[in-house]
Amino acid sequence: MKVTSSAIKNGAFEDKYGKRGSQFTPNGMPSYSIPFEITGAPEGTKSFAVVLEDKDAVTASGFVWIHWLIANLERTSVLENESQTATDFIQGANSWSSVLAKLDITEASAYGGMAPPNCLHRYELFVYALDTKLDLQPGFKFNELHFAMQGHILAKAEIMGTYDV
Repeated sequence: MKVTSSAIKNGAFEDKYGKRGSQFTPNGMPSYSIPFEITGAPEGTKSFAVVLEDKDAVTASGFVWIHWLIANLERTSVLENESQTATDFIQGANSWSSVLAKLDITEASAYGGMAPPNCLHRYELFVYALDTKLDLQPGFKFNELHFAMQGHILAKAEIMGTYDV
């Protein structure tokens, strides 16, 4: 299985998908989501789960920053900015709802773009092919997704891009 994204050019995410973009939620979270495509999913795949995370955020926040959580994606591509309009998959709460950013859980249950405060950060997009749909509700947390996927992962793919201050 493989995941690709046209949002990454020369190893970096384009400006529009983060703090140098032009689309933000009312409380300032970058909200113009990245597109991606999944190919080569294994036989028996019923849905995909997606995690976009920034491990380099530990240097500024003290924890891995979750930028986007998706569950029950049943198609192999997500279009640019689709986090704002899609109704056929469930989105979980990103770290913009953490104690540091304090956004409302509803506002943060979508794509929350890149905004590194201190240096170049690496952003990893993980896609999991699952043999089932997951019993999760909108606004689910990363740990809920993690434990719901256990025993159901058929394959995993990932890509990485950077975003600078």
